[in-house]
Amino acid sequence: MDVLHNLAFGFEHALTLQNLLYCAIGCFVGTLVGLLPGMGPLATISLLLPITYSIPTGGALIMMAGIYYGAQYGDSVSAITMKIPHASSIVACIDGYQMTLKGQTGLALFTAGISSFIGGTVAIIALAWLAPVLGEVAFLFGPADYCSLMLLGFVCVSFVSTGSLLDGLAMAMVGVLLGQIGTDVTSGQQRFTGGLDFLLDGIGLVSVALGCFGIAEITKNLDQHTERTPFAGKIKLMPTWPEFKRIIPSALRGSFVGSLLGILPGGGPVIAQFGAYALDKKVSKYRDEIGHGAIEGVAGQAAADEAAARTSFIPLMSIGIPENAVMALMLAAFIIKGIQPGPNMIGEHPDLFWGLVASMWIGGLFLVILNVPLVRYLLSVFKIPYAVLFPAILFFCCVGSFSVNNNLHDIYVTGAFGLLGYVFMRVGLEPAPLMLGFILGPMLEEYFRRQLLISRGDFTSFLTRPISGTLLGLIAVFMLWQTVAFFVSARKKAAAPAPELVDA
Repeated sequence: MDVLHNLAFGFEHALTLQNLLYCAIGCFVGTLVGLLPGMGPLATISLLLPITYSIPTGGALIMMAGIYYGAQYGDSVSAITMKIPHASSIVACIDGYQMTLKGQTGLALFTAGISSFIGGTVAIIALAWLAPVLGEVAFLFGPADYCSLMLLGFVCVSFVSTGSLLDGLAMAMVGVLLGQIGTDVTSGQQRFTGGLDFLLDGIGLVSVALGCFGIAEITKNLDQHTERTPFAGKIKLMPTWPEFKRIIPSALRGSFVGSLLGILPGGGPVIAQFGAYALDKKVSKYRDEIGHGAIEGVAGQAAADEAAARTSFIPLMSIGIPENAVMALMLAAFIIKGIQPGPNMIGEHPDLFWGLVASMWIGGLFLVILNVPLVRYLLSVFKIPYAVLFPAILFFCCVGSFSVNNNLHDIYVTGAFGLLGYVFMRVGLEPAPLMLGFILGPMLEEYFRRQLLISRGDFTSFLTRPISGTLLGLIAVFMLWQTVAFFVSARKKAAAPAPELVDA
């Protein structure tokens, strides 16, 4: 009952006209930011952070939070309609864009919108009920546990890839190798830079994503020498009842995965989308359709995306530790307003804490009200002939890659990965496993080396820690099960009678 009382107290503050206005502004700006390739909440919050000096404390924090989770939904729009993802919408390119090619863009965008609302609602319930407890969960994870968690993420390769497992693993290893380019964190030595100074900080995730997905898809479409538009035909927005029944379970599963991974440092929406997709491909009744334009591939990713964006606030507000760069900027916004997030925040500033929690649900409702009715108008833009539209898409890709570091070399890197992604498409290899390896590889190396330094080279420390040992045990069971399933399938194929030859 205390939680319900606290939420009512939070809604009392969040529903003031001033805070509602700032929440709506944040959601609107965040959605616009998400629509632009390469532009994300990090750059936007960085630009708008000085404005918080002149905005009331509650309104400033609510607006900044709205920009963050509003951008998560906007990310999905460009990924679904044009196959141009942000870091948190890479998985949406798989089934979302396939639905666009089938003329189901409106349905895909509606699914992303309603699933985002479900994910946000579940995450807010977790935030309200379990924030003090879940905040301490992050303290239980050490370097060994994070290393095992990253290894478990690599197991998702078999689910993210719609092709053969061997091809998926090969692409993941390519991503791991690309992630090693730059300066070694421990020794400070240059690695695989080829003497190019602009590679000292490594290759940006935005450049790889825009190149391998966006520019590669544009190149493939131009290579087909056919006149096309990204969307054509009648707009179907509302799902049928059977389709809606497929959305709900997937969205709830994605909400659970996103809420859990959102509280872990290094997790957040980027990792949550892969986890939700892997879970759907394992337990969904329609697992065979996922990867070929299934509605579950959009619903689970969108729900996990929004859930992780909201539960990312748990470590920040409960223990005062930001788990990613966006949360670090949110911490700066708190400090600018003279507030120190941490265990005492709920007691010292209950109006701000519960008002921010309540505003997250109101913001999710704003996103549904704002975006779902606008889908028809949004899709009308994509009826422009592709010959006119693709130069504008390329322009925004270049602006997005440049805006991350204000460096022209990032545009060149994006173009190079565009050509590389086109080659991958021509030979039948998928970029999604590459992105998974590129994201997890550096994190795996960092936590692995950190644990070995702590344990003085003792590899058994990965097994003796309860969390790490449990995760490694799950990995071993899964790999054994996959191996047995492979040999059973091969044996069935070998025992099947050969087809009879029919004389001409």
